[in-house]
Amino acid sequence: MAENTQRLQALDALRGIAAVSVVLFHYIPYYHELYGHGFTPWSFFDFGRYGVHLFYILSGFVIFMTLERTPGAGWFGLARAFRLLPALWVGILLTSLSVYLLGPADRAVGLTGTLWNFTLLHEYLGFSPVDGAYWSLVVEATFYVWMAILFYSLGAGRRLHGVFWLWVVGSYIGVIYWKQIPETYEFLVKELLFVKYAPLFISGMLLFQWHRYGRPPVADRCLLTLSMLHCLIAYKAPFNLFVAGCYGVFILAVCGYLNFLANRVLLWLGSLSYALYLVHQNIGYGIINLSYEAGLPGQAGVALAVLTAFILAYGIHRWVEKPALRWFRDRRREVLERRPNEAEPEQVVSRS
Repeated sequence: MAENTQRLQALDALRGIAAVSVVLFHYIPYYHELYGHGFTPWSFFDFGRYGVHLFYILSGFVIFMTLERTPGAGWFGLARAFRLLPALWVGILLTSLSVYLLGPADRAVGLTGTLWNFTLLHEYLGFSPVDGAYWSLVVEATFYVWMAILFYSLGAGRRLHGVFWLWVVGSYIGVIYWKQIPETYEFLVKELLFVKYAPLFISGMLLFQWHRYGRPPVADRCLLTLSMLHCLIAYKAPFNLFVAGCYGVFILAVCGYLNFLANRVLLWLGSLSYALYLVHQNIGYGIINLSYEAGLPGQAGVALAVLTAFILAYGIHRWVEKPALRWFRDRRREVLERRPNEAEPEQVVSRS
């Protein structure tokens, strides 16, 4: 049991590493692309854009674990809401205030769009995200909805895997004919079925089942292989190889070969990963701009932005995320104690 816990902690550590890689991508090469740095960024940081893809593999693994331990779609929805929304709402408020005070002006979102961001429905309604990083949260929330519908109606067996086969094959077709998709079907294929990312989630779920129940049948192994190979055509080289490498690192962690990652620093980063993701991008851009205006070198501005993001993330994690989850779990426990036929869900990896 201790070894298994350490393996799950290693996955949390990977989450922290992925979050930091996304932050550095946004602050260095992507800022340079948008506004221009006073120094030449290392091209290595471009790979940080694909830290989000590791998040999606992790989400598939952990969410399937959570689904199996949650008594009903209602509890699952509430658990997801209390996990995502309180921190998101604070992140929206802080980011909106920062952009209003510090800029960048081109990142400002109107009141209506900001209010829709609170629901994570903004992109479906044509409104810009308050922070550019929020696009991935819309994908993840949509994934939660799909899984609640599919899992609690079909179960975890053959019928669900049949849907996975259709989704993965459809994802191949979607990315191959991405530019030829008729406008009538664009919303369904690109947004609701998110064919560029669905196999990442599905592969994570299949890897969890392999980890939990042992070697799967040939059909499931073929489905897993097909899901993992999808990245090679969905993303441009050499980034597609980087995502393939993320699979390798993830599998090593699940198999227990990366337990050394479960150290205090990386676990701390993992605990802050969601809050850090919420508040880093536009707030950081404002800090970097302000630093340049003050005559500081670009590297100093990046360092100040990183420090600011971590301070805000720590505050949100400690005073928003943890209290909200604690309150929800206490209420859930009280309700389930009055319903002895419903099992209390076990706690899993953070941000599960």
